[in-house]
Amino acid sequence: MEGKVTYSLPELNSMSMEEIRAMQERLLPGQMKYCYENSPFYKKKFDEVGARPEDIMTLDALHRLPILMTKDEERKSYQEALEKLGHPFGMHLCAPEEDVFLTGTTSGTTGIPTFTYTFTKADLELLTPVFGHHFSLCGVKRGDRVLFCFALGIYATTMGLWGLRHIGALPIDIDVRAGSQLILKFAESTRASWLVCTPSLAQYLADKAPSIIQKDVKDLGLKGLKLTGEPWATIPGVKKKIEERYGCCAFDFTAPAGHAVSVSCDSEEYYGLHGIAPHLCTSFQDFIDPGTREPVEVTDGAVGEMVITSLQRKACPLVKYAYGDIVQIFTKECPGCGFKGPRIKFIGRADDMLIVKGVNVYPSAIKEVMASFVPRVTGEMRIVLDQPPPRVVPPIRLKIEHGPQVRNPELDGLAEEISRALHNWLKIRPVIEWVGPGSLERSPRKTPIFERNYE
Repeated sequence: MEGKVTYSLPELNSMSMEEIRAMQERLLPGQMKYCYENSPFYKKKFDEVGARPEDIMTLDALHRLPILMTKDEERKSYQEALEKLGHPFGMHLCAPEEDVFLTGTTSGTTGIPTFTYTFTKADLELLTPVFGHHFSLCGVKRGDRVLFCFALGIYATTMGLWGLRHIGALPIDIDVRAGSQLILKFAESTRASWLVCTPSLAQYLADKAPSIIQKDVKDLGLKGLKLTGEPWATIPGVKKKIEERYGCCAFDFTAPAGHAVSVSCDSEEYYGLHGIAPHLCTSFQDFIDPGTREPVEVTDGAVGEMVITSLQRKACPLVKYAYGDIVQIFTKECPGCGFKGPRIKFIGRADDMLIVKGVNVYPSAIKEVMASFVPRVTGEMRIVLDQPPPRVVPPIRLKIEHGPQVRNPELDGLAEEISRALHNWLKIRPVIEWVGPGSLERSPRKTPIFERNYE
């Protein structure tokens, strides 16, 4: 990355936050009117809460508006549209069905996949340069060969390919379901310069490379990695470990529901995801308390659930969508690169949150504590659930891989150290079950954090 992170629209880089906010407020009324007039879903939702599009003229008014959509609501909208209208895009589809140009589903890891990533041609034309910009910020250049490995086809990440082509990079897109052998062989034979995938896959490939291609992933000569799909970069040591294994920088990025496009800078210390496209949505200005569902004031360091509202979307715009991402917002200038816009760090998913004796516990927080014990532990663990979350009857149970150098007589003492750290940090005292290194299955997609015994 050369210099600091910049906005995807050049004119935004010379604007103050107040001017950017005014730009968003110029776009907001038209989007509200469009949604109300073109979607039976949104008309019903607005009417139910006693609001009219003309009531939502400012970001403050939007912030006060109740939540209109959740993942469950989206699934119901999808099912209703399938039954009544014969298409899978939901009752919140605003554009004519024949104008849908590209569609992709969520991963379905928390339930039935939904066609959240549904775009008209105009939507994609709006998004494509934004995605191209976030790749360029990290150093991807025209002519670079980019190994792009996700579950492709009709999946969300497919839209990222348009951004790579926009800047003249060549995507070598391989469906992750093809397996690590094919991916590594292509990485070697194409002399790929970048790898774009989940953190789980990056670590999985690093483990498998010596046996499959008889070399370390560092010997592939990659310029960098772009990773998404899991909150890896917030866990101390994980970013450094991946970068050491590959011998290059690893960048974090996200674009939930095709909104809130953001990317990390190349600072050695992780300063979060920088929001580079405020003309797409208001996601960095709207947060709620995940418990009370009340608005959270957007101040530096505040924690809340991100609420997505589109500003220019045509096909399936989102209005007051509580997407489930719990984040911490930072409004001050980035200490690493000087970016003046908002940044976020992921805390966890609302649907992953556990409640132990009244305390809210996120798996990512447990993993962060585990990372401080590497190499005495490998960093791989499972939270064992005997009943459906979020409530957990204490003590919480953890299955943890010990490090290869740790001997059995040392495990009781190590368990006590971990338990004490978790109690000091998260107010929980777990029961720990030790397993040997490599015992817990790694996934080339997203490595699971829960072991669900009740299913």
